[in-house]
Amino acid sequence: MDGKPDGKPGTGTGTGTGTGTDTGTAVGAGADPRAPSPVAVWALLRSPRRFLLSWWPWRCWAYLGSGFALGCAVLVALALLVGLGLLLAVVGIGLLLLVAALAGAVPLGELERRRLRWMDPLPVPDPHTSLAGAGAAAWLRTRLRERATWREFGHAALLGVVFAPAGFGVLVLLAFSVTLVVSPVVVWALAPEPVMLIPGRAVAGPLEALGGTAVGLLALAVTAYAGALVAGAQVKAARLLLGPREEDERVLELTRSRVRLLDAFEAERRRIERDLHDGAQQQLVALGMTLGLAEMRLRAAPATQDTAEAVALVNRGRAEARRALEQLRDLVRGIHPQVLTDHGLSAAVTEVALRHPVPVEVDLDVPRLAERVEVTAYFTVTEALANAAKHSGAEHVAVAGRVEGGRLVLTVTDDGRGGADPGAGAGLAGLADRVAMLEGRLMVSSPVGGPTELRVEVPCSG
Repeated sequence: MDGKPDGKPGTGTGTGTGTGTDTGTAVGAGADPRAPSPVAVWALLRSPRRFLLSWWPWRCWAYLGSGFALGCAVLVALALLVGLGLLLAVVGIGLLLLVAALAGAVPLGELERRRLRWMDPLPVPDPHTSLAGAGAAAWLRTRLRERATWREFGHAALLGVVFAPAGFGVLVLLAFSVTLVVSPVVVWALAPEPVMLIPGRAVAGPLEALGGTAVGLLALAVTAYAGALVAGAQVKAARLLLGPREEDERVLELTRSRVRLLDAFEAERRRIERDLHDGAQQQLVALGMTLGLAEMRLRAAPATQDTAEAVALVNRGRAEARRALEQLRDLVRGIHPQVLTDHGLSAAVTEVALRHPVPVEVDLDVPRLAERVEVTAYFTVTEALANAAKHSGAEHVAVAGRVEGGRLVLTVTDDGRGGADPGAGAGLAGLADRVAMLEGRLMVSSPVGGPTELRVEVPCSG
C-alpha cells in the first residue's frame, strides 16, 4: 500500500485523490468478485503521512456528518413507526405502521448505497430483484418476502442507534480540535476579554495561545484517525447488510433456471405438436385417401366373394384410420390448443367446458396474460375438470378466475363426494410443481362429503 499496489518499485508519492483511486484499483484488480475486499480508507491508514495529507480525513468527516443527520431522522422515524406500531397492533393499524417501517428501509438502503460511493470506490450492487412495471401491491408483497429488505431494515436500525451517535462524537471532537487550532485568533479577537483554554486559567495573549494550536493540531490528527475508523466500520457494515448475498444470487438463478426450464418444455411441446400435425396427421389423411381409392377400384371390379371381403377390409381400414386421426387431433389439441394461442384463457377453458361430460359453469374475467401463465392456468383447469369427471361423482362444476393484485387467481369447485388427497397421486402433485415453477401456489380444500375446491394463484408477470 506504500505506493506499490502492483508489486513494482515506486516512489509512493501522489495527491490525495490519486491515493484513494489507486487504493480502490489495487483492491479490485485481479480479485475474486465474491471475495470481500478491504475497506479503502483502512488500507490507507498504513501510510499515516499520506493519509493525513490527503482528502480522506475530510471525506470521512463529511460522510460521518451526513450520516449523523440522516441517522437522527431515521431514529425518529423508527421510534414513531415501530413504537406506535407495537402499541396499536391490537387494533390493526399498528400492522400497517410496521409494514411502512420495513418498506421504508428499501429506499433508505438505495440512498446508503449511493452515499457509500464517497468512501468506497467499488459500488455495492442492488440486492433486490427487478420489478419493472409492477404495481404497488406486487412491489410491496415481493419486497417483504426478500431477505435483503430485512437486512436493510437492520442497517437502518444500526445507523440510527449506533453509527449516528458515533459520528456525532467524532464531530464534537473535530469541533473542539478546530477551536484549539484557531485559539490565537479567538484570543486576539476577544481581547481584552479573558479567554480560558484550561478551566480556571486565562490566556495572557495570542502568543500564549499557540500552545493550544499545537494541541489542536494533534487532536485533529487523532480526530482524522477516529473518523477513518468509524467511517470504515460503517462502510464494512453497509457492504455486509446492503449488498447481495451468495444465497440471494443462488435463489435468483434457481428462479431463472425454473423459468428457462418451463420455456424449454413449452418449446419442446410445440415442436412435438408441429411434428404430429405436419407429419403423422398428414400421413393418416393420405392413408385414408389411398384406402378410399382402393375401395372405389375394388367396387368397380367384377363382383366376387374375394372382392366383397376385400372391400369390407378396406372399409374397416378406412374407419380405423379415421379414428386414429381423430384421436391424434385430440392429442394435438391437448398438447396446446390453438384457441388458447389465438383467443386466450377464457375462450380455451370455455371450449373445454362445452365438451366436458359434467355441466361446467365458466366465469373467467381475465385479460391476455403471459403465455407461460396462460398455459399453466389452462392445464391446471383441464386437469381439475378431468379429476372431477373421473373421481368426484360431481353433478356440477364451477370455474372462476380474476386478476387480483398482480396475480391470477383461479378456483375450480365441484359438488362431488370430496376427500381428494393431493398426496395420493401424481396429478395434483404435478400441478403443484408446475405452479411452483412460476412462484405460484396451489391449494386444495376437499372435506369428505364435498365440496372440493382447487385454488391457484400465479403471478401475472410469469
